[in-house]
Amino acid sequence: MKITILGAGVVGVTSAWYLSKAGHEVTVVDRQPGPALETSFANAGEVSFGYCSPWAAPGVPVKAAKWIFQKHAPLKIRPTLDMETWSWLLRMLSNCTEARYAVNKSRMVRISEHSRAALAALREETGIRYDHRTRGTLEVFRTQKQLDGIGGDLKVLESYGVPFEVLDRKGCTDAEPGLTPNAHKIAGGLRLPNDETGDCFIFTNELAKLCAARGVKFLYNTAIKDVRRQGSCIVAVETTAGDLEADIFVAAMGSYTPKFLKPLGINLPVYPVKGYSITVPIIDESRAPVSTVMDENYKVAITRLGDRIRVGGTAEIAGFSKTLPKARQETLTLSVEDLFGGAGDQSQAKFWSGLRPMTPDGTPVIGKTRLDNLYLNTGHGTLGWTMSCGSASILADLISGGNPGIETDDLAVSRYAA
Repeated sequence: MKITILGAGVVGVTSAWYLSKAGHEVTVVDRQPGPALETSFANAGEVSFGYCSPWAAPGVPVKAAKWIFQKHAPLKIRPTLDMETWSWLLRMLSNCTEARYAVNKSRMVRISEHSRAALAALREETGIRYDHRTRGTLEVFRTQKQLDGIGGDLKVLESYGVPFEVLDRKGCTDAEPGLTPNAHKIAGGLRLPNDETGDCFIFTNELAKLCAARGVKFLYNTAIKDVRRQGSCIVAVETTAGDLEADIFVAAMGSYTPKFLKPLGINLPVYPVKGYSITVPIIDESRAPVSTVMDENYKVAITRLGDRIRVGGTAEIAGFSKTLPKARQETLTLSVEDLFGGAGDQSQAKFWSGLRPMTPDGTPVIGKTRLDNLYLNTGHGTLGWTMSCGSASILADLISGGNPGIETDDLAVSRYAA
C-alpha cells in the first residue's frame, strides 16, 4: 500500500522504517528542513523501558499544590489557562487514582518492553550507532520515604518480568561511581539494568538514511495546509508541496496532532507539556555518570551521551510556548551539580526546550481512528524515544494485518470515547 506519514520525529521515522520493511511504499512529510528537529532534537537521552510511569499518579494533586511555592519544582503551571488546558488537566487529575495508575503503568510497560526487543533487533540488523550505551537506569531517592513508596511500581515490573534491583547507598555508588562524593545525599535507589541511553537526534537521522536507502521518500520544508475527506476516508492531504494522495495516512506529529485531527471531528486529548534540557561537555570523567540517573527529587534525568552530559526535566503547562526562562536552566543545573558536581562544564551548557505530546493517562495513542484510512502514532509524552520502535512495529503490524504480539485494543484513540 501507499502510506503517507505526517511527522519526521523519532516516532514518524521509526514508523517509516517498519512500514517500509513490511513492503509498503512510504512517504514522510515534515515542515522542518530535516528529521528530529523538534521534540526529538535534545530530549533527555534515556531509553528507559522499565522506568516508565504516568505523570498522573496518586498523590500528584497534593504535590502539585506544594510545588506552586517551590522554586525548583518539577511541575510548573502558568497562572492563566485556557479551557482546553483546563479540560486536559481535569482528565489527568481523574487518572491520579491507585486503580487508574496501575492500569496506565501496565500499558506503558507493555509497550516499552515490546520496544526494548524491537530496538535491540533493529540495532543488530543495521549496526546503527547513536552514542548508545546499555548500562541501565538508576533512579535515586534522597529520602527513605521516597524509597518506601515504590512498592506499587515494583509489582508492575514483576508482573511483566522486568529485572530490577533495589539498592542501598553503597549499591548506588557501585553502579554510578560519580555519585560517591555526594553519596550522603542519597537514601537508596532503584536500578533497571535493561535500560539504555542514546542520542535520539543522531538515531533518527541515521535511521532516516537507512529508510531512504530502502526507498522511503522524505518531503522536508513541507507544511500541511488542509485535508480533503470523502465519507469515512481521507482523499488527500494538501501541503505546500502539492496534494498528497495515499491509501493510508499516519499522523505522528506529536503535540500538533490534535490540530490536524480537529477538522476531521476527532478529539485527541494530547497536550504540549513543555520540557527543558541542557547539554554540557564532560571535563572530569571520574565524576560523570556512566548511564542515566533519575533524580526523583526534581524529576530530572541525567544521561551520559558520549563525551557529553544531557540533563532533562521539568513539566511545564504553558501551551505551545518555547521560551527559555533562566529559572528552568537553574533547576537542571542544580540537580546535576548536586549529584555529579564538577563533571561537566556548565559555562558551555546548551539550553533547549521541547513540547512533549502528553496524554492525560500517560499512554500513547497507537492504532486506527474511526476514519477508514487514518492511523495515529502519537502522545508518547516523555517516552517517545523509549517507545518509538515498539510503537512503530505495532503500527506496522496493525496496518499490514499482522499480529503485534501484545494487546493493542486499549491503545487506540477510541479508549477516550467512554
